[in-house]
Amino acid sequence: MNMTSADIVATPAPEAHTPDWVKDAIFYQIFPDRFARSDTVDKPSNLEPWDSAPTSDGFKGGDLAGVMEHLDYLVDLGINAIYFNPIFQSAANHRYHTHDYLQVDPILGGNAVFKQLLDAAHQRGIKVVLDGVFNHASRGFFQFNHILELGGASPYIDWFTVKGWPMHAYEGKPNYVCWWNLAALPKFNTNTTAVRKFLWGVGRYWMEQGIDGWRLDVPEEIDDDGFWREFRRQVKEVNPEAYICGEIWHAAQRWLQGDQFDSVMNYLFTNACLNFFPASLDREQARKTPSLKLHQYKAQSFARDIDALLALYSPQITQAQLNLIDSHDMPRFLTLANEDVRALRLATLYQMTYPGAPCIYYGDEIGMSGKHDPDCRRAFPWDESKWNVALRDYFKRCIALRKAHSALRRGEYINLYANGNLYAFARRDEHETLVIALNTADHPATVDLPVGKLLTKGATLREVWSGEQVMVDGNKLKGLHIPARDGVVLQVV
Repeated sequence: MNMTSADIVATPAPEAHTPDWVKDAIFYQIFPDRFARSDTVDKPSNLEPWDSAPTSDGFKGGDLAGVMEHLDYLVDLGINAIYFNPIFQSAANHRYHTHDYLQVDPILGGNAVFKQLLDAAHQRGIKVVLDGVFNHASRGFFQFNHILELGGASPYIDWFTVKGWPMHAYEGKPNYVCWWNLAALPKFNTNTTAVRKFLWGVGRYWMEQGIDGWRLDVPEEIDDDGFWREFRRQVKEVNPEAYICGEIWHAAQRWLQGDQFDSVMNYLFTNACLNFFPASLDREQARKTPSLKLHQYKAQSFARDIDALLALYSPQITQAQLNLIDSHDMPRFLTLANEDVRALRLATLYQMTYPGAPCIYYGDEIGMSGKHDPDCRRAFPWDESKWNVALRDYFKRCIALRKAHSALRRGEYINLYANGNLYAFARRDEHETLVIALNTADHPATVDLPVGKLLTKGATLREVWSGEQVMVDGNKLKGLHIPARDGVVLQVV
């Protein structure tokens, strides 16, 4: 992670309010084209076979009715919040090339099916967060297409930044401002009042339709705090408990002062987990993910990075962070870890016992692999014979653990021990104290775990799954046994 002192605010910002429901949320990220396909939604004919390898441009025909048909699967897993990658009309399978911000893509079922899904999710207690792509649109976006048709005579000329005529939208080097110089992604000119009002209106419109928040794509590229403050005002005016999460891969204090975002996608957490839990890394895939700084280390360095991460924000902000171990923008955790399922189990246990909202990327729970984009976006195999059922059961158990213990969701975090392959910490609130110990070594370990003033002499702790007990002797948990490449969770009884 390599955070420096410049990354850390000496005095955290004043306590900002973040949505209460997020502290109890277990998110599931769905890439809509790849999760589930329903026969109830009419489709174009030229779709890729569901089980074939994904391609950069091909569509597999996943839709929102398919998601609705599998909501009970998510409930059974323990999910109570969904983060959707973009769902609006687009000519890209990932839908970050938005054509119409007010229309759900017809291949996904359109607005009517989305409304049915939203109602069905809410009936099951599942929140729904959409992906907002407000930095750039697409060549098919009406106002940009208007400029392509009319040139300098278009009344929408100031919606984008055109540098020359004729526009090179399909051939040659683009002569207008676009994201990463990709001609298909013209960048909005958010200095234009009409553009600002339009984008704020999109944010507000979907809140009025009943969504529960926004994940914001590359928001730092709209380098304008005033824009995001007004976006927040518009969204929170409709629903004060709306969740706003920005895609920012680094320390983000600027946006987390309580006046812009509630959280960011916590890739610093991802980075730390990848550096500590895998026995080895797929170096080729790691090199293809330069946004992460992957260099494996031992528990002392992991503890240092976690302590630095916990110092970045106020507790309210920390408790709302979207904690992920992989996503659509990177290779799957299992692939980066050289298919080491035990590493994924360790990371998941840590994710479910760490402050903030855990987010599972669809299919991780059944052992899906995937190299860098587009391979990390494979179709979900609904043939259960292709699942790692034991892994899914482990995910369910870790999720249930988090839901059962308030200290894991809102309690303070206390670093207890970090040495070699062993890392231990406690979570504590006014109701309970839990101790979690993790062992990344290939052999079991027995440790006398210092608990200091956390626990009194003679206190007894019970491992929540095995029922085994251990007692505090002096200021230590004596003879705590941790299996190879596994973890234990103990509760004071």
